[in-house]
Amino acid sequence: MEAESARVIPEPGRPLISFRGIHKSFGENGENQVLIGIDLEVYQGETIVILGRSGSGKTVLTSMLVGLTTPDAGAITVEGVEITEFVTDTDWRNLRLKTGYLFQGSALYDSMTVGENVAFPMLQHTDWGEAEIERRVAEKLGQVGLPGVEPLDPTALSGGMQRRAALARSLALDPEIIIYDEPTAGLDPITGNEIGQLIYSLQKILKVTSIVVTHDLRLTELVADRQVLLHEGHWAFQGTYAEFLNSSHPEVRRFLHLEPLGEMTP
Repeated sequence: MEAESARVIPEPGRPLISFRGIHKSFGENGENQVLIGIDLEVYQGETIVILGRSGSGKTVLTSMLVGLTTPDAGAITVEGVEITEFVTDTDWRNLRLKTGYLFQGSALYDSMTVGENVAFPMLQHTDWGEAEIERRVAEKLGQVGLPGVEPLDPTALSGGMQRRAALARSLALDPEIIIYDEPTAGLDPITGNEIGQLIYSLQKILKVTSIVVTHDLRLTELVADRQVLLHEGHWAFQGTYAEFLNSSHPEVRRFLHLEPLGEMTP
């Protein structure tokens, strides 16, 4: 079966992805409210960054786009299709095929070579022949600046190279949407900056729609067309990076280290 599916271009002014009234709680009695009535629209070809403290619900929100988490209430549409009505893997298949997901920490398979990792989605979801898969693996690794590493084990790569290899795997089926979950976590500032530059260049070259979950302000400055800040289940901010720098919201100011976090306790 081929991986390609007909691409639906949203109407002008219509969002590609829409979250409406999303609620999500955890705990036996739902006492841990993570998302409380979240609304968000993402437009085709843009890069939106979701900021927030650890545990604020950033990854919970984005994982709903591939069915890893389900909302307790609210609706999510992608290309006009309400995905919160999906109930089977068959329902999810087309959306997952056109969505690349870069997991935090890369999540490469240690039992496979780098090339086999990148080829894995192609083997699972297409009927491409061996030569075509080899060509596409080389193409994807070249796009992330890792030509010729196919025979290496993931453990032979540095942290930054592993992140690039995982991104190549995310690109394997030419996705229209890419979700990046903390793409610079655990990397030194220089390597993190290189990953940010790569995300920016891929978005411009491939014209994908990107959603970046992070708490890295340098990455945000590099890649964001817009950004949002989650705080206590609600948006504390939505807008551009320049607007973010000038926001008077207390949580934004704390995020920018412009306002004290509170008194230190012994």
